Amino acid sequence: MTMFKTSLAGFVALAALAAPASAQDGAAYFNGKTVNYIVATAPGGGYDSYGRLVAEFMQKHLPGSTFVVRNMPGAGHLIGTNALYASKPDGLTLGTFNTGLIYNQLVANEGVKFDLNKFSWIGKAASDARVFAVASQSPIKTWADLVGAKEPVNFSTAGVGSASYVETVILTKALKLPIRIQTGYNGADDQLAMRRGEIVGSIASRSSYDQFVKNGYGRYIAQIGGADKDTPQLNTLVKDANGLELIALIESTSEIARLTAAPPAVPAPQLAALRDAYKKAMEDADLQARAEKLERPVEPLYGDDIAKMIAAALKQSPETVALLKESMSKK
Repeated sequence: MTMFKTSLAGFVALAALAAPASAQDGAAYFNGKTVNYIVATAPGGGYDSYGRLVAEFMQKHLPGSTFVVRNMPGAGHLIGTNALYASKPDGLTLGTFNTGLIYNQLVANEGVKFDLNKFSWIGKAASDARVFAVASQSPIKTWADLVGAKEPVNFSTAGVGSASYVETVILTKALKLPIRIQTGYNGADDQLAMRRGEIVGSIASRSSYDQFVKNGYGRYIAQIGGADKDTPQLNTLVKDANGLELIALIESTSEIARLTAAPPAVPAPQLAALRDAYKKAMEDADLQARAEKLERPVEPLYGDDIAKMIAAALKQSPETVALLKESMSKK
């Protein structure tokens, strides 16, 4: 009996030593290796800004690693996200993409070649309210002006499948808005088009438009989510029950903004090291100062907390999914 107790105590001591060694080995694995960070949109704009900040500061907190940002735009973030999902699960490929892909998975879009529930989640950098932004030279000054417009007005979106596209489509249809959707505006293309007068407005993340509005080029007429008091919440301007249900879904996705993920089945030591480096990056005073200068909010969460939020967003009632499908139909 005494020998058994001694052996057991020795085993426990060895196990205790092995745990930190495993985490240490996870970080050591990246020494001398290149990590590809996929940004599923073109250079410029919010996703690119966050992606480059995350890559730079994760590299700082994974000694010996080299992070390379690779922009992979197309099909409303589907191309880059499909590529990320199919990558080798060795911890050497990470990426960021649009939360609009939650809608696409809910309606079983044929272009979706991934399962958001199976990604190896690293973290999210922010929560980001959605806004209806319109050009300052537009005669549309309020939500009532938009609803009452006599002719359809041009609203820009990124590619089909992106959050801006899906949210513009479903809100235009559900709320019967006089909006004509123009696709293919990536990065800051939409803001340039608004200044040229070819686009009247856009439904986008607030952080992407705050500087544009502060510079006097645009204004907000409605907002979804967020705590800002300078713009009316859309759910206070709408009475339609179906519309309110979709607004609630959009608000839930706005809480999971600027994601970073790796392919499914990344080994535990590498995943732990990546999550640790991401957390250190988000808490780095230099990153926070840079983000503040860029007027990009930093409200991070990490790892399994993101997995739970994604799972909750994908757990919608059949009625909501049917409404989403109807709103996104091409008819």
